[in-house]
Amino acid sequence: MPTLPTRHPLPSSVPLSLLLLASVAQAQTSEAPSTPATPPATTLERVEIRRTAPSDTAQRQQSTAAKTVVGREEIERMGDATVSEVLKRLPGVTLGGGRPGRGGDVRMRGLGSGYTQILLNGERMPYGMTLDALTPDQVERIEITRGPTAETGAQAVAGTINIVLREEVRRRLNNVHVRLSHDEGLWTPNLSWTRADQLDSFSYNLSANLHSGRDRDHTDLRTTETLLADGSTQRDERRLTDETSRRQALHAGGRMQWRLGAGETFALMPFMILSESRSQSAQTLQSLGTTAVPDFATADRTGTGRFALGRLNAQWQTRLDSGLRLELKAGGSLSRSAGDGVRTERDSSGTTLRRIDDDRTGEDRSLSTGGKLTRTAGDGTHLLSLGWEAEHNQRDETRTTLETSSTGVRSLNGEVGDNLTARTRRTALWAQDEWTVTPQWSLQGGLRWEAIDTVSDAANGQVSNRSSVVTPLFHAAWKLAEGGKDQVRLSLTRSYRAPTLANLIARRSESTGTNLETNPDRAGNPQLRPELATGLDLAFEHYLAAGGVLSVGVFDRRIDQLIRSQTTLETVGGQQRWVSRPQNIGDAVTRGVELEAKFRMNELVKDSTLPIDVRANLGVFRSRVHGVAGPDNRLDKQPDWSANLGGDWRVQGLPLTLGASVNFTPAYAIQISDRQSNTVDTRRVIDAYALWTFTPEVQLRASVSNLLPLDNVNGSTFTTATARQVATTSHPGSTAWALRLEMKL
Repeated sequence: MPTLPTRHPLPSSVPLSLLLLASVAQAQTSEAPSTPATPPATTLERVEIRRTAPSDTAQRQQSTAAKTVVGREEIERMGDATVSEVLKRLPGVTLGGGRPGRGGDVRMRGLGSGYTQILLNGERMPYGMTLDALTPDQVERIEITRGPTAETGAQAVAGTINIVLREEVRRRLNNVHVRLSHDEGLWTPNLSWTRADQLDSFSYNLSANLHSGRDRDHTDLRTTETLLADGSTQRDERRLTDETSRRQALHAGGRMQWRLGAGETFALMPFMILSESRSQSAQTLQSLGTTAVPDFATADRTGTGRFALGRLNAQWQTRLDSGLRLELKAGGSLSRSAGDGVRTERDSSGTTLRRIDDDRTGEDRSLSTGGKLTRTAGDGTHLLSLGWEAEHNQRDETRTTLETSSTGVRSLNGEVGDNLTARTRRTALWAQDEWTVTPQWSLQGGLRWEAIDTVSDAANGQVSNRSSVVTPLFHAAWKLAEGGKDQVRLSLTRSYRAPTLANLIARRSESTGTNLETNPDRAGNPQLRPELATGLDLAFEHYLAAGGVLSVGVFDRRIDQLIRSQTTLETVGGQQRWVSRPQNIGDAVTRGVELEAKFRMNELVKDSTLPIDVRANLGVFRSRVHGVAGPDNRLDKQPDWSANLGGDWRVQGLPLTLGASVNFTPAYAIQISDRQSNTVDTRRVIDAYALWTFTPEVQLRASVSNLLPLDNVNGSTFTTATARQVATTSHPGSTAWALRLEMKL
């Protein structure tokens, strides 16, 4: 048997295969002992064994709490520019508030913003940061949890979306992506870079994204006011707004990790954003066929904005002699923003009526710390966890607003401008037990206490608000057969929705244009209390042999102390103005059914040769707000249903992959109060892509977003004792095209 060359060290998992080869060689030699021969020289190739993480489907199946894991393959499939565009195609997730195909608020189960908890690496995102600041290249995976858990937090009435940035290096990377997109006649370039490597006990990954974007928007707002007594029209106004904006931004982040010993690691995770923007708009306000005189005839506005954010998080993990595993984490962030704007309003002859100069600066500082102790017990059947969190945020804002008119110059500080200092402190304690009862049964029980203190100092009053919530949480998973593909999930949870800082601060934000019931000023309410929700989730999942999954689930949430904005007439500066403030108005209930399918065509259709992967999900929702008369007394922004259908086709004989997806949400109406209702238009977004693979290192991806666009038309109706106001807002749809060159260097 030849001697193994010492220059080819083999991993410890290889000797078994070498012994098998040696035994075969010895058997062959024993058959012909009379003809000795010099064995041929043998060259052994280097064998590299990589430790791979469980697949996305395996992680979902093994989790006791209902969780969907989306990995790199699905994240980069459509060539999206931002993480929010990736989310809109995921099960149970919809986008609202923005133009179709152009982002918006992230919502789970159709519920508006605030009901869905958004985390970045398991922690809340810094103030001023949005999902649009993250590119898919910076993300390792996305975890979607249907119900709250003690560890991830209970501010998740609809669920939790955890964006996990690039993690520990498993393979060397040096990727460059160059993207060029075209939308409404404007070109937008984008450059991203990802680098990862491992050097002995040190590993790192770095990512950066340089973005220069331009956007164009047109808004058509029509407002009519009709007397109920005789149906005559008292007001018919049309406000046309054309706005263009340009933004340049640099986003960079990474992770540096040191292995200090057996089971001990230390990691630093920096992240930064630098951005600046410029915008200009032109507005026309017309009175159509009535004697009502509008506040102005034309207006224009120019503005600039700057934003900088730096964040650094640290994490230390170690194993103690007693069998405990300890994890400590700490982080801090600092962000600064500045903006200025000049708005000039003129009459029909071009004479300046008034000019408003608005300058503001803001600084946000955040410090957070936390830890977790885990230990196995009961011969490994229990995983006990105990954790704590503490977070302090401070916001300092300076704003100066001056109005220049024929009467002179006056300061609007104290009305719509003011200096502000706000502090928020959040503390939490939690305990959790993950119990594997049998190979078929697993249970997770937890208890979480969380308190939020908010204090704000402003010239027009001080805000002091404290909320404290104790939430018990229970999840169970039962496999119908040991090692089988079918399982049932059950969750009983208590969750809540805390008022935001903007909800609590009483400062008034003046509306643009004529102050009406349908166009009110906005202000906060320092007396708000958190919403509390009791939840039930039940689901059945069937896992397919090749990694697909079919599932059906139902959910129910009973909400107490519902927060909803109410519009009333208030005296402001000696004048009567319509002002919208959030209020606790009572109770509500929401329930729904969710269906999901993810499979390869040959998994469901026997003998199918079509290389097509199918993704589909459907959510049907119903909700009712007690105290508001129906019909349509639903929760804000929750449609009757939403659906996604997508697929990918690997073209045989060509290095080409084609894919498309359709996202659809029907139009619906919302009864806000006895006097106010809103309508939301149909959203249909069709996306498609084509991926040509030149080599394993070079790919070209062409994509289109919002093919066959629809105009977005929304309405608001306000009825008083004598009149009815109807405001209809229209945004034209547009299609965006993009080319992305993906290179692995």
